[in-house]
Amino acid sequence: MPESLRRFKADIFQALAHPTRIAIIELLEEGELSAGELIEKLGMEQANISQHLAVLRAKQLVVNRKAGNQVFYSVRDPIINKVLALMRRYFQKHLKETLELLDEMDGSTVPSGR
Repeated sequence: MPESLRRFKADIFQALAHPTRIAIIELLEEGELSAGELIEKLGMEQANISQHLAVLRAKQLVVNRKAGNQVFYSVRDPIINKVLALMRRYFQKHLKETLELLDEMDGSTVPSGR
């Protein structure tokens, strides 16, 4: 695999390395939202959301359009939502395996006799 492709992937994952940025992408899955709607839905300060949106724009994960005094954001390519859905499945699978392992460990625990 070319180094440039690895760097591209790392840059995308770096942009997604904050829970707020993932939340923004997930909220935009249904369609575009204004900056104000994102702020309201996330319950965070405007400056904080603006910083996260700037990172997502810089990595070209979201695009924006201006309408009057409002800015609307949308996901540039819905493939990124599929990536996040796969990560959710990965998490759920491994969580299930971990819970099953814990159940097995609980069932095989022998009292220490104290």
